[in-house]
Amino acid sequence: MATTKIKVNNNGSLKVEGDFEIVDREGNVYGLGGRTLVSICRCGLSENKPYCDGSHKGHIDHEAKAFDIPDKK
Repeated sequence: MATTKIKVNNNGSLKVEGDFEIVDREGNVYGLGGRTLVSICRCGLSENKPYCDGSHKGHIDHEAKAFDIPDKK
């Protein structure tokens, strides 16, 4: 199985690349049209959710820096 990579972009979307599928809350699969790379909205402003349409510009301030999450309790 190919690796799926999710890149957290500064001040913007989540870039998803690789072998993946996106499903809605009922498990219905979004048609990706053969794409292996999409950007997912994380600001909530996109009119094309769950995909990013660039509406976040000037509305989100986040510097993407990796860190370790705490151990599960």
